[in-house]
Amino acid sequence: MNRKLFLLANSRTAAFIILLSLNAFSIAEQDRPNILLLMAEDLSPRIGAFGDPVAVTPNLDKLAAEGVRYTNVFAASGVCATNRAALITGMAQESMGGQHMRAYSGSFNYQASPPPEVKAFPELLRAADYYTFATSKLDYQFSKIAPGTGPFTIWDWESKSGDWATPEAKPFFGYMTFLSTHESGVFPRWTWPRNFPHMTMQTVHIYLHWNTEDKVAAKDVEVPPYYPDTPPIRQDIARHYNNIITMDRNVGEVLRRLEEEGLADDTIVIWTTDHGDGLPRAKRELYDSGLHTPMIIRWPERWRPKGVIPGSVNNRLVSVVDIAPTILSLAGAPIPTFIQGKVFAGPKEDEPRQYIFAARDRIDAIPDRQRAARDERHKYIKNYNRQAGAFHLRFRDTTDGMRDLWRAFEANEMNDIQRQWFESRPEEYLFDTQLDPFEINNLAADPKNVETLQRMRGALETHKASIKDYSDMNETVMAELFWPGGQQPLTLPVMFSEQEGKIEMSSATEGASVGYRIEDQPWQLYTKPLNLPPNKKLEAKAIRYGWQESLTSEHKRLR
Repeated sequence: MNRKLFLLANSRTAAFIILLSLNAFSIAEQDRPNILLLMAEDLSPRIGAFGDPVAVTPNLDKLAAEGVRYTNVFAASGVCATNRAALITGMAQESMGGQHMRAYSGSFNYQASPPPEVKAFPELLRAADYYTFATSKLDYQFSKIAPGTGPFTIWDWESKSGDWATPEAKPFFGYMTFLSTHESGVFPRWTWPRNFPHMTMQTVHIYLHWNTEDKVAAKDVEVPPYYPDTPPIRQDIARHYNNIITMDRNVGEVLRRLEEEGLADDTIVIWTTDHGDGLPRAKRELYDSGLHTPMIIRWPERWRPKGVIPGSVNNRLVSVVDIAPTILSLAGAPIPTFIQGKVFAGPKEDEPRQYIFAARDRIDAIPDRQRAARDERHKYIKNYNRQAGAFHLRFRDTTDGMRDLWRAFEANEMNDIQRQWFESRPEEYLFDTQLDPFEINNLAADPKNVETLQRMRGALETHKASIKDYSDMNETVMAELFWPGGQQPLTLPVMFSEQEGKIEMSSATEGASVGYRIEDQPWQLYTKPLNLPPNKKLEAKAIRYGWQESLTSEHKRLR
């Protein structure tokens, strides 16, 4: 067995230790590609290759030159857990109960419990004989933030520090999160523990990432018109750009290791971000500043679809829910009918979508229901609540820039554009994002735009009618539906049966996934009856997403 050790830096304080074990044959002999999904946190298209003149991103610029830039990619939500729920399932988060940030926090005690047929796409890849791993962060509403807190059947390997191992020669899918650009990287250095005494060191490791890059100065950044041009605002934007430098370096280390270890020619690399900038009026919002994300796909020559040109640009509309079916398609795995996304890349592309859709619901303790539809030019937002978009959030209020915004608002130092986010909202927004990229001119009441308004409103209504929107019920009712009496349901244990010498396993809980191991080996996903050698101990357990794991059942074949 050929063992290769990768050492990759994920942040200033943590290193990736990537252990890749291969059997005797070469990876080049695989008939399916490896797929690596690299996801930066809290970042709009502030990348040199996407036209940003301030960004210092040489590694991503090189990746873009070797791959395809997707310029119209959008999150389904402007905040991490809800958008990651959409990513991992290929479904709008409100259609599987994952729309409130975060499901298990505050006064509520539940996790999202998707319909029984729903499986995370990495589990579907495991069922198709891929090895799957995740590093640094989960956070998809039927897990908590850290690796190891979600259904055990989704990943072969989960790592808080970034280490992973493939014990067999099989293609892999990896999902790696880069934390350096997270909103917390903009926090002033005195933040913890004074402001967050409730945080554990594990949470701090995930959230608080302070970089020391200083290549971008405050004087060099552009201040969007919805901010007053003040030193704290400029400093926070500059910090964000300097955090991007760290993230870019981390990505470069991953890509160099792929080259050094002979994996680059068989690995499709997808780099993107989980939603827009970790800055005020961006993160958590349904403006493009909160939803618009960059994406690059680099195709090795062997796996490059016909007609795809390195260094090219693709302008088709892409939603985060399209990532799951696209990766399944690239892996040659079946795409189940519950998935709502479209295949946007590869040899089997679907027809381009006309609209993307997004949702905002409870943010921490503040209910704030909005729904959005966007085509290539126009954005429509339905405001179910007329409250201001800005409200006090302990996490966001920690940044110097946000505190300065509150100061300027209360001191009446803002102009009409800058005050918009702090004032009550109309029932509807309509923006022309081509003429108004900052979305500050609401056209919904303009008679000249009646036709566009009706079309966009109709698109959102059609979308909403096509899915189940759990926000049509009160969250307390939904929480009771998922966890009756506030108690997490327990998945029923695995039962064994033997047919024609093979062991079959099942749980009586509808929708439960089953995992097993033999003689304390790593847990495997059960997909078909298996042969059990005599005198070997078989252990199995089951998990319904959002529920507790079952107790472990044991079986031993004596002859």
